[in-house]
Amino acid sequence: GDLDGFRATVSSGVRQINFLLIPAGVASAVLAEPIVRLLYERGAFEPDQTHVVAGALAAFSLGLTFNGMMLMLNRGFFSLQAPWVPTLVALAVLVVNVALYAALYRVGAWGIPLAISLANVLGVVLLFVALRRRAGRIDLTAITRSFVRVTLASAALAVVAYGTWWALDDALGRSFPAQLASLGAALLAGGIAYLAGCHALRVRELTAVLSLRGRFRSS
Repeated sequence: GDLDGFRATVSSGVRQINFLLIPAGVASAVLAEPIVRLLYERGAFEPDQTHVVAGALAAFSLGLTFNGMMLMLNRGFFSLQAPWVPTLVALAVLVVNVALYAALYRVGAWGIPLAISLANVLGVVLLFVALRRRAGRIDLTAITRSFVRVTLASAALAVVAYGTWWALDDALGRSFPAQLASLGAALLAGGIAYLAGCHALRVRELTAVLSLRGRFRSS
């Protein structure tokens, strides 16, 4: 019956999900082509297919954080003993998803995953509205503030990661070790830029992660 604690836990959980999944989605979007090339471009899998699959990966990446939020919010309703709410939302999202399939498949293979990502955004909005009606006001101000700051830090990740990959790819070439080195360095540099951006923007979720690391060390 502790609704105040429940709302605080949901808000904290959503912010932590955004802290982890927004940069993951940005990294996989801006580095989609080198990721797909490194993993799949072998033998019969050729460069023109890499381009198609990379586009699909980038489109999927746009909805990654919203998919994570949906999973968190669904569990919130389960804890409130109201599983029928996320079920109805899922049915509504399914209908919209099918409509978006019909509208977007013509633009290319990436239109299908883009439809899924857009439907995930709608699902999050519907779940937040339903949760607010059932459990009271969720701290959307804190969630939005964190979302904006994490997105800004992720923009720095995108610039640094892509720039690092582009420079090393041009210098090292496309052998497997060279691709592994350029992509690995890009992810590392982007990750450092993201953490530095979060520190500069005072993202509270970074402090929570660092405190968790301290607990692991002490144990």
